[in-house]
Amino acid sequence: MSFVPVIGKSIKYQLELREEEILSPFAALNKDSSGRHVDEVEDGGDIRLPFQRDRDRITHSKTFRRLKHKTQVFLAPTGDHYRTRLTHVLEVSQIARTIASALCLNEPLTEAIALGHDLGHTPFGHAGEVTLNELHPGGFRHYIHSLRVVDYLENDGKGLNLTFEVRNGIVRHSKGRGAILPRDKSKIAVTLEGQVVRLADIIAYVNHDLDDAVRAGILKETDLPQSINKVVGERHSMRIGAMVRDLIVETLAAADGDLHISDIMLEAINSLRTFLYDNVYTYYKVHNEFVKAQRIIRDLYNHFMENGIVRIRGGEWVTSRGLEGWADERDAHRHVCDYIAGMTDRYALAVYQKVFMPEPWSVT
Repeated sequence: MSFVPVIGKSIKYQLELREEEILSPFAALNKDSSGRHVDEVEDGGDIRLPFQRDRDRITHSKTFRRLKHKTQVFLAPTGDHYRTRLTHVLEVSQIARTIASALCLNEPLTEAIALGHDLGHTPFGHAGEVTLNELHPGGFRHYIHSLRVVDYLENDGKGLNLTFEVRNGIVRHSKGRGAILPRDKSKIAVTLEGQVVRLADIIAYVNHDLDDAVRAGILKETDLPQSINKVVGERHSMRIGAMVRDLIVETLAAADGDLHISDIMLEAINSLRTFLYDNVYTYYKVHNEFVKAQRIIRDLYNHFMENGIVRIRGGEWVTSRGLEGWADERDAHRHVCDYIAGMTDRYALAVYQKVFMPEPWSVT
Protein backbone atom coordinates (compact mmCIF):
# COMPACT_ATOMS: atom_id res chain seq x y z
CA MET A 1 0.00 0.00 0.00
CA SER A 2 1.41 3.41 -0.95
CA PHE A 3 0.50 6.78 0.51
CA VAL A 4 -0.50 9.57 -1.90
CA PRO A 5 -0.17 13.13 -0.53
CA VAL A 6 -3.27 15.35 -0.73
CA ILE A 7 -2.52 18.65 -2.43
CA GLY A 8 -3.48 21.75 -0.47
CA LYS A 9 -3.83 20.03 2.92
CA SER A 10 -1.66 20.70 6.00
CA ILE A 11 1.24 18.46 6.92
CA LYS A 12 -0.57 17.39 10.09
CA TYR A 13 -3.60 16.39 8.05
CA GLN A 14 -1.36 14.36 5.74
CA LEU A 15 0.23 12.61 8.72
CA GLU A 16 -3.13 11.72 10.22
CA LEU A 17 -4.34 10.39 6.89
CA ARG A 18 -1.18 8.34 6.47
CA GLU A 19 -1.71 6.79 9.91
CA GLU A 20 -5.22 5.70 8.94
CA GLU A 21 -4.12 4.21 5.64
CA ILE A 22 -0.89 2.50 6.66
CA LEU A 23 -0.98 1.51 10.33
CA SER A 24 -2.37 -1.72 11.72
CA PRO A 25 -6.01 -1.76 12.91
CA PHE A 26 -4.51 -2.50 16.34
CA ALA A 27 -2.39 0.68 16.33
CA ALA A 28 -3.20 3.79 18.36
CA LEU A 29 -3.99 6.76 16.12
CA ASN A 30 -3.35 10.36 17.04
CA LYS A 31 -6.85 11.40 15.99
CA ASP A 32 -8.32 8.90 18.48
CA SER A 33 -6.21 10.05 21.43
CA SER A 34 -7.99 10.58 24.73
CA GLY A 35 -6.19 13.92 24.89
CA ARG A 36 -4.35 15.87 27.57
CA HIS A 37 -5.21 17.02 31.09
CA VAL A 38 -5.24 20.59 29.83
CA ASP A 39 -6.47 21.25 26.31
CA GLU A 40 -3.97 23.04 24.11
CA VAL A 41 -4.54 25.28 21.14
CA GLU A 42 -2.13 23.85 18.61
CA ASP A 43 -0.40 26.00 16.05
CA GLY A 44 -2.05 25.42 12.69
CA GLY A 45 1.38 25.43 11.07
CA ASP A 46 2.81 22.78 13.37
CA ILE A 47 4.13 19.75 11.51
CA ARG A 48 3.92 17.38 14.50
CA LEU A 49 1.11 15.20 15.75
CA PRO A 50 0.42 14.92 19.52
CA PHE A 51 2.51 11.79 20.12
CA GLN A 52 5.45 13.41 18.34
CA ARG A 53 5.08 16.50 20.50
CA ASP A 54 5.11 14.29 23.61
CA ARG A 55 8.29 12.56 22.49
CA ASP A 56 9.99 15.91 21.94
CA ARG A 57 8.85 17.29 25.31
CA ILE A 58 10.33 14.28 27.08
CA THR A 59 13.60 14.40 25.13
CA HIS A 60 14.08 18.11 25.89
CA SER A 61 13.25 17.81 29.60
CA LYS A 62 15.83 18.28 32.34
CA THR A 63 14.83 14.99 33.97
CA PHE A 64 15.66 13.13 30.75
CA ARG A 65 19.13 14.71 30.62
CA ARG A 66 19.84 13.68 34.21
CA LEU A 67 19.37 10.01 33.31
CA LYS A 68 22.91 9.99 31.91
CA HIS A 69 24.26 10.11 35.49
CA LYS A 70 21.87 7.61 37.08
CA THR A 71 22.74 4.00 37.83
CA GLN A 72 21.49 1.09 35.77
CA VAL A 73 23.14 -1.79 37.70
CA PHE A 74 26.65 -0.66 38.63
CA LEU A 75 26.64 2.34 40.96
CA ALA A 76 28.24 5.54 39.64
CA PRO A 77 30.37 3.56 37.16
CA THR A 78 33.71 5.11 36.19
CA GLY A 79 34.10 2.98 33.06
CA ASP A 80 32.90 4.70 29.90
CA HIS A 81 31.20 1.61 28.48
CA TYR A 82 28.82 0.64 31.28
CA ARG A 83 25.14 1.35 30.81
CA THR A 84 23.47 4.22 32.59
CA ARG A 85 19.76 4.85 32.90
CA LEU A 86 19.96 7.06 29.78
CA THR A 87 21.60 4.45 27.57
CA HIS A 88 19.06 1.95 28.88
CA VAL A 89 16.06 4.01 27.73
CA LEU A 90 17.73 4.58 24.35
CA GLU A 91 18.21 0.82 23.91
CA VAL A 92 14.60 0.22 24.96
CA SER A 93 13.47 2.83 22.45
CA GLN A 94 15.47 1.23 19.62
CA ILE A 95 14.13 -2.25 20.36
CA ALA A 96 10.57 -1.02 20.80
CA ARG A 97 10.61 0.91 17.52
CA THR A 98 11.92 -2.13 15.67
CA ILE A 99 9.00 -4.16 17.00
CA ALA A 100 6.47 -1.37 16.39
CA SER A 101 7.67 -0.92 12.81
CA ALA A 102 7.30 -4.62 12.02
CA LEU A 103 3.82 -4.71 13.56
CA CYS A 104 2.76 -1.46 11.81
CA LEU A 105 2.13 0.27 15.13
CA ASN A 106 2.49 3.96 15.97
CA GLU A 107 6.24 4.53 16.23
CA PRO A 108 6.23 8.08 17.71
CA LEU A 109 3.89 6.90 20.48
CA THR A 110 6.11 3.88 21.10
CA GLU A 111 9.20 6.08 21.22
CA ALA A 112 7.62 8.63 23.57
CA ILE A 113 6.66 5.93 26.07
CA ALA A 114 10.08 4.28 25.83
CA LEU A 115 11.99 7.52 26.37
CA GLY A 116 9.79 8.53 29.30
CA HIS A 117 9.34 5.21 31.07
CA ASP A 118 12.22 5.59 33.54
CA LEU A 119 12.11 9.33 34.28
CA GLY A 120 11.13 8.56 37.87
CA HIS A 121 14.14 6.41 38.71
CA THR A 122 16.17 7.38 41.76
CA PRO A 123 19.92 7.79 42.13
CA PHE A 124 21.70 4.46 42.66
CA GLY A 125 19.05 2.51 40.77
CA HIS A 126 16.90 0.09 42.71
CA ALA A 127 18.87 0.74 45.90
CA GLY A 128 17.41 4.24 45.95
CA GLU A 129 13.95 3.01 45.04
CA VAL A 130 13.87 0.40 47.81
CA THR A 131 15.02 2.95 50.39
CA LEU A 132 12.56 5.69 49.40
CA ASN A 133 9.81 3.09 49.45
CA GLU A 134 10.71 2.38 53.10
CA LEU A 135 11.02 6.03 54.14
CA HIS A 136 8.20 7.79 52.34
CA PRO A 137 4.84 7.22 54.07
CA GLY A 138 3.09 6.80 50.73
CA GLY A 139 5.67 4.32 49.47
CA PHE A 140 7.68 4.81 46.30
CA ARG A 141 7.58 3.08 42.91
CA HIS A 142 9.67 4.50 40.08
CA TYR A 143 6.96 3.99 37.46
CA ILE A 144 4.42 5.94 39.54
CA HIS A 145 7.01 8.64 40.18
CA SER A 146 7.72 8.79 36.43
CA LEU A 147 4.12 9.86 35.99
CA ARG A 148 4.50 12.43 38.78
CA VAL A 149 7.56 13.82 37.00
CA VAL A 150 5.75 14.39 33.70
CA ASP A 151 2.51 15.55 35.35
CA TYR A 152 3.79 17.87 38.10
CA LEU A 153 7.55 18.17 38.55
CA GLU A 154 8.94 18.97 35.10
CA ASN A 155 8.75 22.37 33.45
CA ASP A 156 9.14 24.27 36.74
CA GLY A 157 6.21 22.50 38.35
CA LYS A 158 3.83 22.86 35.41
CA GLY A 159 4.43 19.39 34.04
CA LEU A 160 4.65 18.36 30.40
CA ASN A 161 0.90 17.89 29.82
CA LEU A 162 1.35 14.65 27.89
CA THR A 163 -1.38 12.67 26.18
CA PHE A 164 -3.23 9.96 28.08
CA GLU A 165 -1.72 7.19 25.91
CA VAL A 166 1.87 8.20 26.71
CA ARG A 167 1.15 8.65 30.40
CA ASN A 168 -0.62 5.28 30.58
CA GLY A 169 2.29 3.54 28.84
CA ILE A 170 4.76 5.09 31.27
CA VAL A 171 2.92 4.09 34.44
CA ARG A 172 2.16 0.55 33.19
CA HIS A 173 5.61 -0.38 31.89
CA SER A 174 7.02 -2.06 34.99
CA LYS A 175 6.87 -5.76 35.71
CA GLY A 176 9.50 -6.44 38.42
CA ARG A 177 9.73 -10.21 38.58
CA GLY A 178 6.10 -10.62 37.56
CA ALA A 179 4.74 -12.29 34.45
CA ILE A 180 6.36 -11.14 31.22
CA LEU A 181 3.10 -11.44 29.31
CA PRO A 182 0.25 -11.04 31.80
CA ARG A 183 -3.20 -11.64 30.40
CA ASP A 184 -4.79 -9.45 33.06
CA LYS A 185 -5.51 -6.31 31.02
CA SER A 186 -5.54 -4.15 34.16
CA LYS A 187 -1.78 -4.72 34.56
CA ILE A 188 -0.72 -3.60 31.11
CA ALA A 189 -0.99 -0.49 28.97
CA VAL A 190 -4.21 0.16 27.09
CA THR A 191 -2.30 0.57 23.81
CA LEU A 192 -0.35 -2.13 22.05
CA GLU A 193 2.49 0.41 21.75
CA GLY A 194 2.69 0.65 25.55
CA GLN A 195 2.71 -3.13 25.81
CA VAL A 196 5.56 -3.27 23.27
CA VAL A 197 7.64 -0.93 25.44
CA ARG A 198 7.03 -3.20 28.43
CA LEU A 199 8.44 -6.16 26.48
CA ALA A 200 11.27 -4.10 24.97
CA ASP A 201 12.27 -3.02 28.48
CA ILE A 202 12.89 -6.57 29.62
CA ILE A 203 14.56 -7.59 26.35
CA ALA A 204 16.92 -4.63 26.76
CA TYR A 205 17.84 -5.10 30.41
CA VAL A 206 18.34 -8.88 30.49
CA ASN A 207 20.75 -8.51 27.59
CA HIS A 208 22.64 -5.35 28.50
CA ASP A 209 22.90 -6.27 32.19
CA LEU A 210 24.44 -9.58 31.13
CA ASP A 211 26.82 -7.71 28.81
CA ASP A 212 27.84 -5.30 31.60
CA ALA A 213 28.33 -8.17 34.06
CA VAL A 214 30.74 -9.83 31.62
CA ARG A 215 32.54 -6.49 31.15
CA ALA A 216 32.82 -6.14 34.94
CA GLY A 217 34.30 -9.61 35.32
CA ILE A 218 31.37 -10.89 37.38
CA LEU A 219 30.48 -13.40 34.65
CA LYS A 220 32.07 -15.04 31.66
CA GLU A 221 30.14 -15.58 28.42
CA THR A 222 30.48 -19.32 29.03
CA ASP A 223 28.65 -19.05 32.38
CA LEU A 224 25.27 -18.68 30.69
CA PRO A 225 23.52 -22.09 30.70
CA GLN A 226 23.47 -23.89 27.36
CA SER A 227 19.72 -24.35 27.68
CA ILE A 228 19.40 -20.57 27.23
CA ASN A 229 22.11 -20.27 24.57
CA LYS A 230 20.41 -22.92 22.43
CA VAL A 231 17.32 -20.72 22.17
CA VAL A 232 18.70 -17.18 22.02
CA GLY A 233 22.26 -17.59 20.77
CA GLU A 234 25.69 -17.05 22.27
CA ARG A 235 26.32 -13.38 21.44
CA HIS A 236 24.70 -10.14 22.57
CA SER A 237 23.31 -9.17 19.17
CA MET A 238 22.08 -12.70 18.50
CA ARG A 239 20.17 -12.81 21.77
CA ILE A 240 18.37 -9.51 21.19
CA GLY A 241 17.64 -10.42 17.57
CA ALA A 242 16.22 -13.82 18.52
CA MET A 243 13.90 -12.36 21.17
CA VAL A 244 12.66 -9.53 18.96
CA ARG A 245 12.14 -11.82 15.98
CA ASP A 246 10.20 -14.36 18.03
CA LEU A 247 7.90 -11.67 19.43
CA ILE A 248 7.21 -10.21 15.98
CA VAL A 249 6.63 -13.56 14.22
CA GLU A 250 4.37 -14.97 16.94
CA THR A 251 2.35 -11.74 17.20
CA LEU A 252 1.84 -11.46 13.43
CA ALA A 253 0.81 -15.09 13.26
CA ALA A 254 -1.81 -14.67 16.00
CA ALA A 255 -3.17 -11.37 14.56
CA ASP A 256 -5.52 -10.93 17.52
CA GLY A 257 -4.43 -7.57 18.95
CA ASP A 258 -2.27 -9.10 21.70
CA LEU A 259 1.49 -9.65 21.91
CA HIS A 260 2.72 -13.23 21.76
CA ILE A 261 5.99 -15.05 22.44
CA SER A 262 6.62 -18.73 21.80
CA ASP A 263 6.69 -20.96 24.87
CA ILE A 264 10.34 -21.89 24.33
CA MET A 265 11.40 -18.22 24.05
CA LEU A 266 9.31 -17.19 27.05
CA GLU A 267 11.01 -19.90 29.11
CA ALA A 268 14.44 -18.76 27.90
CA ILE A 269 13.78 -15.10 28.84
CA ASN A 270 12.46 -16.11 32.27
CA SER A 271 15.49 -18.33 32.81
CA LEU A 272 17.87 -15.55 31.81
CA ARG A 273 16.15 -13.11 34.15
CA THR A 274 16.40 -15.61 37.03
CA PHE A 275 20.05 -16.24 36.17
CA LEU A 276 20.80 -12.51 36.44
CA TYR A 277 19.01 -12.17 39.79
CA ASP A 278 20.96 -15.14 41.17
CA ASN A 279 24.38 -14.30 39.73
CA VAL A 280 24.55 -10.53 39.13
CA TYR A 281 22.02 -8.48 41.09
CA THR A 282 22.79 -10.37 44.32
CA TYR A 283 26.54 -10.72 43.63
CA TYR A 284 28.34 -9.71 46.82
CA LYS A 285 30.20 -6.71 45.35
CA VAL A 286 27.03 -5.38 43.74
CA HIS A 287 25.08 -6.04 46.94
CA ASN A 288 27.71 -4.32 49.14
CA GLU A 289 27.51 -1.16 47.05
CA PHE A 290 23.71 -1.45 47.13
CA VAL A 291 23.83 -1.36 50.95
CA LYS A 292 26.14 1.67 50.96
CA ALA A 293 23.85 3.50 48.55
CA GLN A 294 20.86 2.76 50.77
CA ARG A 295 22.65 4.34 53.72
CA ILE A 296 23.37 7.49 51.72
CA ILE A 297 19.72 7.85 50.70
CA ARG A 298 18.48 7.12 54.22
CA ASP A 299 20.87 9.60 55.87
CA LEU A 300 20.03 12.36 53.40
CA TYR A 301 16.30 11.77 53.77
CA ASN A 302 16.37 11.91 57.56
CA HIS A 303 18.65 14.97 57.55
CA PHE A 304 16.40 16.87 55.13
CA MET A 305 13.30 16.03 57.12
CA GLU A 306 14.89 17.46 60.24
CA ASN A 307 16.90 20.38 58.85
CA GLY A 308 15.47 21.33 55.47
CA ILE A 309 16.77 20.68 51.97
CA VAL A 310 20.35 21.51 51.01
CA ARG A 311 20.91 22.34 47.36
CA ILE A 312 23.19 24.30 45.04
CA ARG A 313 21.71 27.65 44.04
CA GLY A 314 23.68 30.17 42.03
CA GLY A 315 26.86 28.22 42.67
CA GLU A 316 26.36 28.35 46.45
CA TRP A 317 25.07 25.73 48.87
CA VAL A 318 21.88 26.90 50.53
CA THR A 319 19.35 25.36 52.92
CA SER A 320 15.73 25.94 51.98
CA ARG A 321 12.38 25.43 53.69
CA GLY A 322 12.79 23.13 56.69
CA LEU A 323 9.93 21.42 58.49
CA GLU A 324 8.59 24.70 59.82
CA GLY A 325 8.41 26.07 56.26
CA TRP A 326 6.31 23.23 54.86
CA ALA A 327 2.57 22.91 55.30
CA ASP A 328 2.83 19.78 57.47
CA GLU A 329 4.88 16.62 57.89
CA ARG A 330 3.21 14.97 54.91
CA ASP A 331 4.17 17.94 52.74
CA ALA A 332 7.73 17.70 54.04
CA HIS A 333 7.95 14.02 53.11
CA ARG A 334 6.67 14.82 49.63
CA HIS A 335 9.26 17.57 49.03
CA VAL A 336 12.14 15.51 50.39
CA CYS A 337 11.16 12.42 48.42
CA ASP A 338 10.81 14.40 45.17
CA TYR A 339 14.15 16.10 45.70
CA ILE A 340 16.11 12.91 46.40
CA ALA A 341 14.41 10.94 43.63
CA GLY A 342 15.50 13.59 41.13
CA MET A 343 19.17 13.43 42.10
CA THR A 344 21.84 11.87 39.94
CA ASP A 345 24.34 9.50 41.55
CA ARG A 346 27.11 12.06 41.60
CA TYR A 347 24.87 14.87 42.89
CA ALA A 348 23.68 12.65 45.75
CA LEU A 349 27.32 11.90 46.62
CA ALA A 350 28.20 15.61 46.47
CA VAL A 351 25.30 16.56 48.76
CA TYR A 352 26.16 13.75 51.15
CA GLN A 353 29.74 14.97 51.35
CA LYS A 354 28.57 18.54 51.94
CA VAL A 355 26.16 17.51 54.69
CA PHE A 356 28.08 14.80 56.51
CA MET A 357 31.79 15.07 55.70
CA PRO A 358 34.00 17.62 57.50
CA GLU A 359 35.62 20.29 55.36
CA PRO A 360 39.31 21.15 55.84
CA TRP A 361 39.69 24.34 57.85
CA SER A 362 42.06 26.84 56.32
CA VAL A 363 44.02 28.91 58.85
CA THR A 364 45.96 31.91 57.54
